[in-house]
Parts: sequence; structure tokens; C-alpha cells
Amino acid sequence: MGEVVQMHFTTVDYVIFALLLVASAGIGLFYAFSGGRQRTTQEFLLADRSMSCLPVSLSLLATFQSAVAILGAPSEVYTFGTQYWFLGCSYFLGLLIPAHVFIPVFYRLQLSSAYEYLELRFNKTVRICGTVTFIFQMVIYMGVVLYAPALALNAVTGFDLWGAVLAMGLVCTLYTALGGLKAVIWTDVFQTVVMFAGQLAVIVVGAGQAGGIAEVWRKAINGSRVAELDLNPNPLERHTFWTLGVGGVFLMLALYGVNQAQVQRYLSSRTEKEAVMSCYVVFPCQQIVLCLGCLMGLVMFARYGEESPLDKGYVKTNDQMVLYFVMDVFRDLPGLPGLFVACLFSGALSTISSAFNSLATVTMEDLIKPHFPNMTEAKATLLSKGLALGYGLVCLAMAYIASIMGSVLQAAFSIFGMVGGPLLGLFCLGMFFPWANPTGAVVGLVAGLAMAFWIGIGSFVMRMSVSMPVTPLNTTALPLFDNMTAAVTTTLAPTAKPGPTGVEALYSLSYMWYSAHNSATVVVVGLLVSLLTGPMKEKELTPGTVYPVLGTLLFFLPDRYREKLCCITPLAQKPKQIKTQPYQKAKKDSNGAAYSKEDTITEEEMESDRAQTEEEDAEVRTARPSCQLMAHTVQETAL
Repeated sequence: MGEVVQMHFTTVDYVIFALLLVASAGIGLFYAFSGGRQRTTQEFLLADRSMSCLPVSLSLLATFQSAVAILGAPSEVYTFGTQYWFLGCSYFLGLLIPAHVFIPVFYRLQLSSAYEYLELRFNKTVRICGTVTFIFQMVIYMGVVLYAPALALNAVTGFDLWGAVLAMGLVCTLYTALGGLKAVIWTDVFQTVVMFAGQLAVIVVGAGQAGGIAEVWRKAINGSRVAELDLNPNPLERHTFWTLGVGGVFLMLALYGVNQAQVQRYLSSRTEKEAVMSCYVVFPCQQIVLCLGCLMGLVMFARYGEESPLDKGYVKTNDQMVLYFVMDVFRDLPGLPGLFVACLFSGALSTISSAFNSLATVTMEDLIKPHFPNMTEAKATLLSKGLALGYGLVCLAMAYIASIMGSVLQAAFSIFGMVGGPLLGLFCLGMFFPWANPTGAVVGLVAGLAMAFWIGIGSFVMRMSVSMPVTPLNTTALPLFDNMTAAVTTTLAPTAKPGPTGVEALYSLSYMWYSAHNSATVVVVGLLVSLLTGPMKEKELTPGTVYPVLGTLLFFLPDRYREKLCCITPLAQKPKQIKTQPYQKAKKDSNGAAYSKEDTITEEEMESDRAQTEEEDAEVRTARPSCQLMAHTVQETAL
């Protein structure tokens, strides 16, 4: 075994890396002092609902493509081959369903937080449970996604570890707290371009040094790295077509369907049509990103073959292997290592800034605003900026905690992945099953989280106990794409031993099925409890909160039976587009109907016109779509 090899940045590399941070901060400062200057919560949290399709779609992509994914996907393909490429099959349904199911529901209710939906559909208790679960998930993940790339960079290049962490954390906090969602989205666009450029540069130069793409492909075939279609239905197999193509759909739904960071981008779109189009634009972009990651892994194999830098001891973990490869390929090309590191940290910045903004939104909308309904617009905006700043400091604290956790980092990534499935199940329970009641929702969420942590932690402990004597060749970093981005766990290579049974079989479930298994647990338990405690009637439902998918699936039943099952509740009509829309918050009236109450801008208007405004809102703004099957119902997507 050799010693860990360190390579060093040149001055040009440091300049390119610094330019990334300066440009990101500059975009935030620009939006802090231009336009409405982030003086309203509508502008700060939702970009005035004025964003067009292209920047929203690139921002959606950047949030998904974290630094961990950039490091993890090539290592996965280098070690196990191209089976992972079949994850691209899940992108189609994983984006089509959010575009035609989740976006119409959220957009027509004119929400600011995805968890407002849970109060409209169930009650305030369910909303708070969903919000607290999301905050727990994101706070854990923020520090890890900030610390992991900085640690890999430090190990390979000697780049100052805490200098990188502080630079990223502070710059990200600055432009998020000052520029709001507009700054986050436009920096995501800039960072997406940098990510594409960095990965493409590595592939082009690396393939050229290996003798061309044809030679790279030939070596991959000879080295058994080009995988065939594996149709094994066994859910315990780590990667097959079914685990990646079907299990991956639920991972994508957890990310693009109900995650606040993504929902907030949909709601910032000018129209519902543009929000839907952003989902369609993301699809080819995601395929390109997946191809780049897989090609980089094949180029790595063409360069090193079976003798990886990890086996030779040049690096300590798979996370560091990609950076070692980049520094090795660009050894005589100053500036290009800095470009890739900028690409890597762009992934981290886009993920963290999205987390700051979404956490500030849910904390403001779900935990603070309901208790202070008369808060002025100026105070609400200032508090939102303070929340974004506070979460930035929490992120730095979590990075420090991550640094002393050691191998528990992998457990933290797994915890992030385990929370996404139960949240997806909670939203599906409310949106697709009209008879689900609040008690069923709370019990189902608790059951889903308990099942997720039981399987996840049990699996992690079992792997650690078995893998102690195993050589590094048998371990790999797995990119686990769940609710905000990617996670990394350590797993054993397949062996010829008999398959696990009993509880061990449950612990051996492929990580790609976690989201599907946990969301199904929430739905099944939630429905059983709802039926035992008294299902909800159609007249008790808030119009617009149920998507009529059961009405389509049960088309063969007579209307009177479908009506008893609440299967014909249509979505609300598309809201009329308003050029300048004031800050709105979805509420329920005494009959359970959804409406939006405007928050006035000045204290004088609030004090003088409050009573009159409330009466007008109750009469004019109450939207009560009919509960009969109507022609204007949204066109259902066949699942």
C-alpha cells in the first residue's frame, strides 16, 4: 500500500475558485439592491411569482445535483459498472407525475409552503408534524453536504479544510439572506453552467489521454464495466432494472413532488403552465448529467483499470478518488483543476442555498406566521431574512459536528434519505385518498418514520458489523438520490452466500426501495387508522386538496358509489393570473373551503380596514369549486 498522495493547486486554480464565490455573492447583492429590493415576503420567499421556465428548471436541476452526487456517481460506475445508468428510466414518471399531479394542486391553492397543504387537507397538527420532520431532515443534511466535499478536497490537494467550509458557508448565507429566492435561482443557473463545464472538461481531457471515447468504451467492455439489462425482480439485489427504474420513481417523487425546496420553485413560476414546463425541461438535462457522471466513471476505469488509487492507498475513501483522478488528469493543465473544484463546490452551494431558503420559508409560514397573523409585511420580511441567516450559521455548526462524527457521516446521509419516503407517503395519503383523516395521517407518518429508522439503522449496523474485516475493494460510495439530493452509504459487493432471511432480509432491502417501502407504510397504516376512527366525508374536505385519481381508476363503478367513496372531487379551477400579486396565505373558512387572505403592506391600512377586508375576503375571495365531476377537472395522469 502506498502513502496518500497530495497534489497542489496553482495560483490560477485558486483564482478560478475565488471567482466562483465572488460571482455567486455578486448575484445575491444585485438582487438585494435591484427590483423590489426584497422588501416583501412575496419577493424574498417566492420571487414575486415572476420566474420563467428556463431558470426554474436549471435551479431544479442544480438542487438535485449535489457535490456528493458529482463525487459519488463516477466512483459507483468505476467500481460496479454502468448498471447505475438505468436510473435514467425512472426520470420519466418521476417528473411526469409531479408535473400533472402535484404542481396543479399546489399552484392552484396559491401556497407559500408545501406544508400549508397539510393543514388545508387535514389540520394544523399534521402540518406542524410535516414541517418539523422536514426541518430535521434538512438541518442534518446541510452540514454534511458542506463538509464532505471540503474534506475530500483537503485530503487530495491540501486545500485548507475549514477555509473552504467557511468560505462556502458564509458566501452561501450572504447571497441567500440578501437576495432571496431570485438570487438562489439565478446563482443556481450560473452554478449549473459551471458544473457542466467542469465535468465536460474532465471527460474530454481524460478520454483524450486514454486514446479516445472508442478506446474508453473498449476497455470498459473488456473490464466487464458495461452492464447488461438485469431483470432480476429480487428487491434485495442492490441494483437491477426494477430497483433503479421503479424504485427510483419513488425517490424522484419524494424529491420533485413534495420537497419544499423544489415546490418553492414551482410556486415562483409566473403561471402554472410554466411550472409544468420546467419539469419537462429538467428531464433532458437530468439525462445529460447522468451521462456525464457515468462517462467520467468509465474514463477513470480506462485510466486506472482494476488498480484503483484506493487499492494502491493513494486515497483513503471513494469520495476522494474522483478528485485524485481530476488532479492526475489535469496535472499539466493549470486552471482546469480549479474549474472542476468550482464545479464541485457549485453543487454544494446550490444545494445548501436551496436548503436555507426553503427552511426559512417553512419556519416563517408554518411555525411563526400562524401565531402572529397581524405581523406587518416589513417585520415578516426582516424575520425571513434573519431566519435564512440563522440557518446559515446552523449549517456551519452542523459541519463542525460532522467533522467529529467520523464514520457516522454515512449514517447522517442515510437519515436524510430515510425521511423522504414518509413525507411522500403523507402527501400521497392526503392527495389520493379522500377518506383519510387527520388521526390516520399522524399515526401513518409516525409509523413510516419508525419503519424507516428501524430498517435504515439496522441495515447500517449490520453492514458495519460484517464489513470490519473486509478489504477496501469490497466497499463503495453509493449515490442515493432522495428528497433534496444524494446520499452516500457503504455496502458490500454481492457474494455467493445464501440469501438473508427474516429480519436480515428486511435489513438487506436495496436502498433504492427505501422511499417506496416507507411511503407505502404511511399510506397503508394511515388508511387503516382512518377507517377505524371514522373516514372523512366529501363535505368535510377542503375543495382543491384532493386529486381525483381514484375517480379515474374506479371508472367502472356507478357514480353514486364513487360519490360515496369521495372519488369524484375535482381540483380547483386555474387561478386567474394577476400581474402584481400581494403576499397571500392559504386558509380555511368555517366551511373548510380554501381561500387566500391578502396581507396589507402598511400598518395604517391594516388597522383601519381590517374588519372590512375580512368581510370582503370571505365573500369575494372564497373559492368553492363544485364537488361534482366537471369538464374543467385537470386531465389525470395514468399512474
